[in-house]
Amino acid sequence: MDMLHHQELTALQKAFDSFDTDGKGYITPETVGVILRMMGVKISEKHLKEVIAETDEDGSGQLEFEEFAQLAAKFLIEEDEESLKTELKEAFRIYDRGGNGYITVDTLKEILRELDSRLTEDDLDCIIEEVDEDGSGTIDFNEFMKMMNG
Repeated sequence: MDMLHHQELTALQKAFDSFDTDGKGYITPETVGVILRMMGVKISEKHLKEVIAETDEDGSGQLEFEEFAQLAAKFLIEEDEESLKTELKEAFRIYDRGGNGYITVDTLKEILRELDSRLTEDDLDCIIEEVDEDGSGTIDFNEFMKMMNG
C-alpha cells in the first residue's frame, strides 16, 4: 500500500465507499471483482478468489479498506510495470535500426551520452561491461530492460 500514490488511494477510497453503502467498513469479494473490472483490470474468477484469499488477513470473507487497497495495489503496480515495459520496447525498437533484436554497444553509448553528457568514456565502458552480460558486443532487449530498470 505504501507504493500507491495519494490520488490512487483517494480513488480507491471513493470506490470502496460507494460500494460500502451501509457504512459497515467492509465489502464482499464479489464487490471487489466489480470494482477491479471497473478499473479496467481483467481477472478471472479463479484468480480473483486466490488473490482475495491471500489478502483477506483475518479470514472474514469480507475486505476492509486496508485489505482492499493492498489487493488493488498489486494490480495497479503490475499495470505500471507493463506500461513501462511497453515504452522501453518502443525505445529499443527505435534504436534497433536493423530490426535484429539487439543494439550495438556503440549505439548504447550514443543513448547514454544523450541521457547524461557528463559520462566519460571510462564510465561508458564500465556500464557496457555490466550490461553486456554475455560479452557479445550487442545488447538484447532483456539486457536493455535490466539496465533501464537500474
